[in-house]
Amino acid sequence: MDDAAIVRLYWDRNEQAIPATAEKYGSYCTAIARNILGSPEDAEECVNDAYMQAWNAMPPHRPSILSAFLGKLTRNVSLNRYKYNTAGKRGGGTAPAVLDELAELVSDADPVEQEIDRRELLKAIDGFLAQLPAEKRGMFVRRYWYFDSVSQIASRFGTTENRVSVTLHRLRSKLHDHLLKGGFAL
Repeated sequence: MDDAAIVRLYWDRNEQAIPATAEKYGSYCTAIARNILGSPEDAEECVNDAYMQAWNAMPPHRPSILSAFLGKLTRNVSLNRYKYNTAGKRGGGTAPAVLDELAELVSDADPVEQEIDRRELLKAIDGFLAQLPAEKRGMFVRRYWYFDSVSQIASRFGTTENRVSVTLHRLRSKLHDHLLKGGFAL
């Protein structure tokens, strides 16, 4: 079933929307949740919660790219679950390593200042990513959006884990420099 038909099911409040979504995007959403959480059980719950959020969002929202919409919902639900799971040092997932890698790029500004700068920071990161060759951009996105492990990225791109690690390290350094040039306090 194509994306437009699935979105139409949501808009028609047809309960077949969720099974159709699960059939087409279940593996994709589960991979995102599992990469963040490390727990198949938590991942399954987060994917189901993401489907429920999709149900509640459509209508009025009509996503133009359903996969990105579902990926974002799944990622947000999973990150919230990760925060809950780790609040009491309960652990889980690969998120700590991924977040630690980018931690040095985030300032400790007050919440109001952070919110004001958030959009400019997103524009700067988008600009940085747009300048990268497709392979490097793909590695960066797989690591820091989808939370893929270095070995998963190496397998996907047909290269070694060492090359992926070095590439990601260099990209983080270049991003750091790019953000400094853009006037972001790091």
